[in-house]
Amino acid sequence: MTGYGFNFAGQRLEARASGALWWPDRRWLVVADLHLGKSERMARRGGALLPPYEVAATLDRLEAEIAALEPAAVISLGDGFDDDAAGRELPDGLCDRLHRLAEGRDWVWITGNHDPGAVPKRMPGRTLPELDAGITLRHEAGAGPDMSGHFHPCIRLAGQRRRCFLIGQDHLILPAFGAYTGGLIADHPALAALVPEGLAVACGARALAMPIGQRHRA
Repeated sequence: MTGYGFNFAGQRLEARASGALWWPDRRWLVVADLHLGKSERMARRGGALLPPYEVAATLDRLEAEIAALEPAAVISLGDGFDDDAAGRELPDGLCDRLHRLAEGRDWVWITGNHDPGAVPKRMPGRTLPELDAGITLRHEAGAGPDMSGHFHPCIRLAGQRRRCFLIGQDHLILPAFGAYTGGLIADHPALAALVPEGLAVACGARALAMPIGQRHRA
């Protein structure tokens, strides 16, 4: 997979084709909206029964990025779990796998609207409401410059919906990394208000950047 390098708030960053963000100067791998345990949560609440493989599929992709980049830290920008109970009820084997991925590096869970509580003690890492690194890392966009998730942005490309990064002057919004996550089209008013002009970087076999905003619309 190839990525797309760009500058944001004075930092050089890379939008990875997987949907992860790489911050090379800090050696931080940043992901948003893993929603681990979504199939279990839906079954528990009487919703649609989905094949219970999304946690393994999501961790497969995350493990590939960790192996490729050897990050010093992995940071989840909220909704790492589909709800607080999903974190408590994750099978032991998958919990052990998270511990192996976290071994030798910092692991930070930013709280989100789906998982507002501290992660269970059986999980690796630490929980923060947000992280200030010159750019604020949080779940939902606030005062910029910040990077966030929450909206699961997508873009229509060649007749398909593809997950995408949105890069504006003040806000960098990451796509959902989780396997069972939907998306909000990039020109939705909620997203256009945050990134009225800038770039969308579509995920897939390779990262593909395209301009967005009023002045680019014919």
